[in-house]
Amino acid sequence: QVQLVESGGGLVQPGGSLRLSCAASGTSLSISVMGWYRQAPGKQRELVATITSGGSTDYADSVKGRFTISRDNAKNTVFLEMNSLKPEDTAVYYCTMIIGNRQVWGQGTQVTVSS
Repeated sequence: QVQLVESGGGLVQPGGSLRLSCAASGTSLSISVMGWYRQAPGKQRELVATITSGGSTDYADSVKGRFTISRDNAKNTVFLEMNSLKPEDTAVYYCTMIIGNRQVWGQGTQVTVSS
């Protein structure tokens, strides 16, 4: 069974940094797109960043210049480096991957930006 396991969330002060990781296990299929979404309380889930198997990236306007998505194809892992964090970045962050022809989601990791 395919699983995505996330790590790296936590509490950080405004202006701080965090690095999220998400590793896929239980599959030998190719993974085309990897990405991160987030959902703040009372809001809809929104796209944060995506990266293709070729390394092309896309970002939400709200995180451009502050967040960097990357991937390690050999380890089926995607990363999200988050810098200059703001209170409005507080949310549950979910990783997602297109594995074969299915979209798979992680369980989510909480990121809280607060002083």
